[in-house]
Amino acid sequence: MLQYGTRTAAPAPASMSASIPAAVTSTATAPVVVPEVPTALADLFHRTETTLEPTILGSGERWYLVVIACIAAGPDSRAAAHLYAYLVQKPQYATPAARQGLVRRLREALVKAVSLVGVCKPLGAVLAISAVEQPEDKDYTETRAGWQCDDANLARAMDWYVKIYKQNASDTLDLFDAHKDFVWLSKHITYGLYLGDRQILDDLDTEMVVLPAIMSQNLKMETWWHIRGTRRVGVSNADTKVLYDVIKDINAHFGVTLDKVPTVDEVEPDV
Repeated sequence: MLQYGTRTAAPAPASMSASIPAAVTSTATAPVVVPEVPTALADLFHRTETTLEPTILGSGERWYLVVIACIAAGPDSRAAAHLYAYLVQKPQYATPAARQGLVRRLREALVKAVSLVGVCKPLGAVLAISAVEQPEDKDYTETRAGWQCDDANLARAMDWYVKIYKQNASDTLDLFDAHKDFVWLSKHITYGLYLGDRQILDDLDTEMVVLPAIMSQNLKMETWWHIRGTRRVGVSNADTKVLYDVIKDINAHFGVTLDKVPTVDEVEPDV
């Protein structure tokens, strides 16, 4: 069973048990408590944060989007609860409003990940987070209510799609000429409903979900497309290499070997 500590205390070594307890109900006077983070995971989160901090990805609190995307694609979606517990002990998340803003970003990353890895793992991740949220931290907003598969949705989709694929946009869709349902799905759902939505995450945030989630599945062609896409949305070659190494490091922690993905230098001539 996980041990508990207050948000104001520094993380301490904890049991490596994978079970996630139900949230502890707090009162108006009781201290807010969160599960302590296993040492190995706390080290991984700290290493990811500090490695990405000097890059373009260090601004805007993007590092944890990379982590949650890898978790969503990986073998242990319950680790999302430990990421949340690590984050809410930081001073910038000292208030319920700040924690609600944080969970909106984590949740949107998981929503976008549904289009990349399927629903079950992101669902497990968000339930793991929910189990350790305090009642006052719960955010009951939603973003897709009233969504329509209309011309505005398609315009948003293609605006983002063209930013990623540029001169390769038509050629990539042409790969599915004999399977046009996947063209429709890509335009209206993957890019329209999911990836093109900008209510919570911006363009760079979004690509910091897409590349890690795809690369974590050890997919060669799709990783190529989104290493290239990461470069095309303004991440330098050097920073993309740092990101690439971070994604490999996160996956290695969970026992996943990425041996089929292209390197950043292999993709660079195609940028």
